[in-house]
Amino acid sequence: MTLVMGILNVTPDSFSDGGSYVDAEVAIGHARRMLSAGASMIDVGGESTRPGSARVGLEEELRRVVPIVSALSADGITVSVDTMRATVAAAAIDAGARIINDVSGGLADPDMLGVVAQSSADFVLMHWRDHSARFQSTAQYDDVVADVLRELLAQRDKALGAGIPGERIILDPGLGFSKTWDHNWTLLRHLDRFQGIGHRVLVGASRKAFLGELLGGREPLGRDGATAAVSFWSALHGVWAVRTHDVSGQADAIAVARRLDREAPFARGV
Repeated sequence: MTLVMGILNVTPDSFSDGGSYVDAEVAIGHARRMLSAGASMIDVGGESTRPGSARVGLEEELRRVVPIVSALSADGITVSVDTMRATVAAAAIDAGARIINDVSGGLADPDMLGVVAQSSADFVLMHWRDHSARFQSTAQYDDVVADVLRELLAQRDKALGAGIPGERIILDPGLGFSKTWDHNWTLLRHLDRFQGIGHRVLVGASRKAFLGELLGGREPLGRDGATAAVSFWSALHGVWAVRTHDVSGQADAIAVARRLDREAPFARGV
């Protein structure tokens, strides 16, 4: 069953919901509403990775993230933390986080893999080439599916070598990160290639620019229907989870996919 990971950005500058949840009580309330709407876990992020964004300082990221993780974990909620910093990951794990979602896949901080290996946390390892201020300049591939798989698996092997068990590794093709709009669609078309590796797969398409381009330049808040279509497609391919701002819409799309797939299983890999 494909799960829903609800996005909780406690940042002032995220592309879709920046500034909406910087207050701790508001953020915690939103997290609980996402759980009620069908989320299985909450992904807390204290640093925007939107295109062109500048990095936030370490102390500020810790200040934003750790109290929210502590409060949600105390309620028994499964918390993921979206961070590229090993220090933030370690503090979040100490505060109760069960998943570290590193968009750099361990490349941005050489200590990240060791921190995760010494814990019991799962590790989302995303395909990544550079920080947000520069990543669109690196969107060049000979074969985007083969190249992303090769680079992703090279970093997976480093994670295994650092001591992170394979069953705790989750792969993310990194839609929107060093990818053109066409690259994103090609990767989605070949989700079976990622599923075939044997690790759990996370898809993060929520409100991203390639959906806005498809819809004639529609703004982020108008992209939830298209996001739900991607979630439907992802669920048909059996991915572990989708990461989203709009939990109820994605949960509905996944429910439809599950019902249809029960009657006539989808021919994956076509």
